[in-house]
Amino acid sequence: MGEVVQVRSGKDGFAFDAYRAVPTDARRGGLVICHAIWGVTPHLRELADSFAEDGYETLVPSLFDRFQTGFAEKDTDPALYARQDGFARATGWGLDVLDAVQAAIDALQPPVFLLGFCFGGTTAWLASARCTGLTAVASYYGGQITDYLGEAPKVPTILHLGKTDELIPPPDVEAIREAHPELPVYVYDAGHAFVAPNGFHADSARLSRLRTLALFARNGQGRGGEAS
Repeated sequence: MGEVVQVRSGKDGFAFDAYRAVPTDARRGGLVICHAIWGVTPHLRELADSFAEDGYETLVPSLFDRFQTGFAEKDTDPALYARQDGFARATGWGLDVLDAVQAAIDALQPPVFLLGFCFGGTTAWLASARCTGLTAVASYYGGQITDYLGEAPKVPTILHLGKTDELIPPPDVEAIREAHPELPVYVYDAGHAFVAPNGFHADSARLSRLRTLALFARNGQGRGGEAS
């Protein structure tokens, strides 16, 4: 259903690949999906297709293209874990990643929404605070959010976390809630990656998607936030 397109960085003109899926019926808005360390996987491409069916023109930018080009052939590959984790650590969620996210946002007509998983969940958290042109954000199990609790989302934002996620233990969940009591933080009876094939939990995936779509629908007439 989707296609590979190129999006150009606004910082230095670097062109990176993105998976694009477009609605076949009425358009509700644009959506940027930020991937986990595994990159633009088959699962995320299928997910983008499904959001397109819900009316969202969807882009999944390849955030590691400065290190390694090409989409992932598998949803997970233990043999590549060290390499992929190294890519994520090398970014440090610096300007290269957020610039790519901003370029993807700018490539879509508003309203533009954003969601992300794991590495992408932390990216989503930072995008909600630093990027412009967003209308609402949903972050899924962002393991390093606690490193950036001083950041404040500038648009409506919700967090989806797993109760038994060893990468985000209960003290981290409480720290997030204490730092941002105004934000909805949903905790599901699941572990890490409960939307992805390697940790899939059907009820949690279904409910979190419903809540995400409800967030988008409630804010669909917004004009997006502006970073200071």
